[in-house]
Amino acid sequence: MTTVSVEDLARACKSVGDLLAKVRPEQWKEPTPCTEWNVREVVAHLVGMDLVFAAMIEGGPMPERGVDRLGDDPVGAYRSSSASLLAAFSGPGVLERSYRGPLGSATGAERLQIRLYDLLAHGWDLAQATGIPAQLPEDLAEQALAFTQAQLSTQSRTGRFAEPRPVEETAPAIDRLAAFLGRPVPPQCETD
Repeated sequence: MTTVSVEDLARACKSVGDLLAKVRPEQWKEPTPCTEWNVREVVAHLVGMDLVFAAMIEGGPMPERGVDRLGDDPVGAYRSSSASLLAAFSGPGVLERSYRGPLGSATGAERLQIRLYDLLAHGWDLAQATGIPAQLPEDLAEQALAFTQAQLSTQSRTGRFAEPRPVEETAPAIDRLAAFLGRPVPPQCETD
């Protein structure tokens, strides 16, 4: 399986940030394919998880739960948390070391993969909710799909992901990733 780099994670962070920069004020409360969250709440999750992963990697205190980290600038909060995440993963030896988390130990490289698939899946959610075309890196979506398929073959989905949904085999990798993680993917329209 191909491993992803910090530069790959940076590309994914940037693509989601670019999408968020186009969200109109009235769209922040729109529902998303993550039925328990609206657009703003998905972004709050992304920001919170960026900070959790940075704290885990750096050995710092975990961020306080239930705090509004977005304030009046959700895009700025996202970009700031992405910068913290990327800085944490860029440290010497980070990808080789092992880190404990709620689901057990994993290397920094595996933690990076986990952060990447969550980011891409939620980027897809945000694109679906807002109708803003996402420029999510297809090569990274393909790698994230392979990683999640391998990871979830040995772990329970309960409380984390719905069962995989049907999707066309020829669908873009990002759609196949979303479907594998339990999102309903609209059928592709053929254009002439």
